[in-house]
Amino acid sequence: MMRLTILLSCLLASASAFTKPQLSGVRNMQSPAVNNRNRIVVSSSNENEAALGEKMNGYTVKQRLREEVESPFRKVRLAFFGFSAFSALTALYFSALVAIKANIGGYADVPPLDEALVQVAINSGGALGFGLLAAREIKVGQGNLERIAKGGLLARLVVEPAAEEASKRTLKDYRRISRVIIAAGGAEYIRSLTMSLCSDQLADENTLPAALAGVDVMIVPVLLDENFNVVETKSAWRSATPGESDRNFDSTRADEVICFPSVLSMWQEYIDSDVKTAQGQGFDVLSKGITVTVKKNGRILRRATGLPPFGDMVGMMEVADGSKFGMPGDSEKYGGP
Repeated sequence: MMRLTILLSCLLASASAFTKPQLSGVRNMQSPAVNNRNRIVVSSSNENEAALGEKMNGYTVKQRLREEVESPFRKVRLAFFGFSAFSALTALYFSALVAIKANIGGYADVPPLDEALVQVAINSGGALGFGLLAAREIKVGQGNLERIAKGGLLARLVVEPAAEEASKRTLKDYRRISRVIIAAGGAEYIRSLTMSLCSDQLADENTLPAALAGVDVMIVPVLLDENFNVVETKSAWRSATPGESDRNFDSTRADEVICFPSVLSMWQEYIDSDVKTAQGQGFDVLSKGITVTVKKNGRILRRATGLPPFGDMVGMMEVADGSKFGMPGDSEKYGGP
């Protein structure tokens, strides 16, 4: 009995000597694997982004995928029209041989010439018609890619808010927040735009900036030089000289609704096509200016020339771009379910 008691005492003493396993050791052993998995995930994500951003014939994979999503059956139609045009051309080749044989005569296995010519006409019409339809699908797809690429560039354009201590932003940051009006033109056009917002030109006080802010409008003036190059706009806006009819001029009066373009090379790339289009239509871009109105969803509402019609925008913008009826999440502002 004494021996059993001594043995139990020794066992209990040994048991009390065991301590709880160190979790830090286990954690240190697992952390490299976890870190490696994180690295693999991040690396895979970066590789996917790089793959989607890789350009092919001027357009990224992401842009081409978006075009396919927007027009899922365009490639099917293109394949059908292309194959049909090829089939009609093949049939035209053989029907033309038959018509030649019928015209020469002496062949017993050919139909009369008038029937052969009818087959030639049918196959010619089919080849021409299906070829035109296939060409139209290609043109439409190219136009969609150009629109998507330009929309992506529009979202990446960088602006500097006129308000002090405001950090630079991209136009993508203004989606669902503001409508953006890009107003581009020469020095006199920018001066006129400045006066229309920052001075009292009528008998009463100019309240346009507050009214535009009330309907979530943001204006980006873009100054073009004589060669239609985008140049620094902020200094021209701040140093604008008021005329005789411009009272109480203050270049900071409209700062809450003004952003200045930044990273001018991107703005140049975006505005070039609009300038060329306006010139092709006979407009004087430098003196008349051009405006591009962007809806809250990032799509273009309209392109026009001249100064923006601020009065009409204040009263109609909520309806014009569909925000009052079709912008999810705006129920608190406009009412409804």
